[in-house]
Amino acid sequence: MSFNRRTGPDGKPGFALASRHFSLAAEARPALVTAVLLLVALVAALVAMTIGRFPLAPLDVVAILLGQGPGGSAEQVVRHVRLPRLLTGFFVGAALGVSGALFQSVSRNVLGSPDIIGFTTGAAAGALAQIVLFGGVPTAVASSAVMGGLATAALVYALSVKSGVSGGYRLVLTGIGVGAVLTAFNGLMLVKGDLDDAIAANLWLAGSLNARTWQHVHPVMLGCLVIVPLAAFLARPLSIMEMGDDVARQLGIRVERTRLLAVFCGVLLASLATGSAGPVAFIALAAPQLVRRLTRSRGVPVVSAAIMGACLLVLADLIAQAMPFQIVIPIGRMTGLVGGLYLLWLLTRARQP
Repeated sequence: MSFNRRTGPDGKPGFALASRHFSLAAEARPALVTAVLLLVALVAALVAMTIGRFPLAPLDVVAILLGQGPGGSAEQVVRHVRLPRLLTGFFVGAALGVSGALFQSVSRNVLGSPDIIGFTTGAAAGALAQIVLFGGVPTAVASSAVMGGLATAALVYALSVKSGVSGGYRLVLTGIGVGAVLTAFNGLMLVKGDLDDAIAANLWLAGSLNARTWQHVHPVMLGCLVIVPLAAFLARPLSIMEMGDDVARQLGIRVERTRLLAVFCGVLLASLATGSAGPVAFIALAAPQLVRRLTRSRGVPVVSAAIMGACLLVLADLIAQAMPFQIVIPIGRMTGLVGGLYLLWLLTRARQP
């Protein structure tokens, strides 16, 4: 295996790692930004695991995670309450960050995130149907969310295709319309459902990391481990497609097949995230854009968007837990509030010449 410094086509410094079986090349600035974001997420995660009704010292938490803790109630709290909550938030944020990066690239629009297009609403509809009609366990809710998200994606894709081509503003506008219909459908399910199930579903719709168990962690974690590498493989052709479909075809890229595969990956990630933590706004919208501003990279920021999404959600959860006067704010409501302000800022900048 060899490690070499290199300079990219645009003159930016980077490095390359190569062996007989694989090679990896990356720019220095995006790699550094990703590493810093990962460090921030880990520090925030450690701090979040120390606070609560059972406060712990950071060194005690580290000792328990390394299997050297004193045992007893402290170990039970860390391993079976706080660690599942933390991992759920980390992988949900990562899944939403990658999903947002894929949809913004496919739609060529900064507003092209799954929560705005309507795919998250479709996933929520599937999960709500499971909760209200069957009162399912977390794995069943996650499966229903995936099916709801895929069904919504198929409908939006079919309605947005024109002359065999999809994407762009048609995809965004069609998704907004379908999402509005599904929002009304979700409200109808809450009204017509059993009172106890409706209350549970309404709490789930707020988006929360409370009472997360390993059953919530496993679906979204496995989804990230399988789908994120595939999304990283799609990053280069998607970056070329952003220059135009004709240019991409001339370079040998199967445009519509690549676009369909990217939509499929993005929907799966958004649906799994929604099934594990409920609808969480803002992360998919902001993570890719913030990463682009920090890294100054023109490609599709799959890995860095995943780390940024995880960092944002872990920080939001930390802030929610540290609120004064024991105020409890669901994570979905907090990210939605921040996301609304961020969206207004984007629209304001869009009017500037």
